[in-house]
Amino acid sequence: MAEENTVYIGKKPIMNYVLAVVTQSNSGSEEVIIKARGRSIGRAVDVAEVVRHRFLPDCKVKDIEISTEKITGEDGRTANVSSIEIFLTR
Repeated sequence: MAEENTVYIGKKPIMNYVLAVVTQSNSGSEEVIIKARGRSIGRAVDVAEVVRHRFLPDCKVKDIEISTEKITGEDGRTANVSSIEIFLTR
């Protein structure tokens, strides 16, 4: 998969990410991937739903992948962090 059609979810307002997804879709990407980890997972789901219901009604959820990533902190301890990838297609 190409990285240019991926939107990484962080702590910004939801509409910033919605705009990024809509822009990617309108620029010719057949598929846009929304990725998030940890506490941003809920925000990623919100972004996908707002895009589907308000901006791109012809957009469908093609696939959702969930996983756990091991993150090593600065102190050397490892923690498990959940992650999600939502694949939107037109």
